Amino acid sequence: MKEEYYKYFGIGLLWLMHISAYVGINFGYADFFLPLSALNLWFISLLVIKFYPIKNKKNVLVFIGIGLLGFFAEVLGVATGKIFGEYAYGKNLGFIVLGVPVIIGVNWAVLSFICAGLADKLTLKSNFIKAAIGAVLMLAFDFFIEQSAPEFNFWAFEAPSVPLQNYITWFILAYIFNYVVLKLNSKSDFNICFHTYTVQTLFFIAFYVF
Repeated sequence: MKEEYYKYFGIGLLWLMHISAYVGINFGYADFFLPLSALNLWFISLLVIKFYPIKNKKNVLVFIGIGLLGFFAEVLGVATGKIFGEYAYGKNLGFIVLGVPVIIGVNWAVLSFICAGLADKLTLKSNFIKAAIGAVLMLAFDFFIEQSAPEFNFWAFEAPSVPLQNYITWFILAYIFNYVVLKLNSKSDFNICFHTYTVQTLFFIAFYVF
């Protein structure tokens, strides 16, 4: 019972943080809220690790593996411009190593687990199809965050608009990561997957639309 209380308290706090940030940024307090973005992502990561849950050895190893692969894909991407396109990270995503914020690698793992968790709730037998659905969810999230990323000093592409190459690579990596997570046959917590994905996506949709 106490575990459930902490879970829903965390979810409620997550929504409060995003709503406060949205209102605050629109009322001219972006300089206060945007540098807290990394802290927000670390909080989401802890929620997912604790309540997804990511506890057994296989889950932990896959989570770390996806995080490292995602991070080094970004490192190569920033260094060469050959993977996602020519881009560079800004200052509002926290501690940077080799040109990439550390939280970005963790976020690849978090998104892969929650999107695979959402796709796994569908009454489909094929992990290939579920992985495609999970990858589409990740791609949708990336599309909306890309629209605000330069203004929020998260990252920016050299091209005037986000290159198609970025979305193609995102889908390929997301598909592979989702498929690997689905093969674990883990029991995910739907509420954690739903709320952590929805609150972030709606946050960036709101900035895109309004």
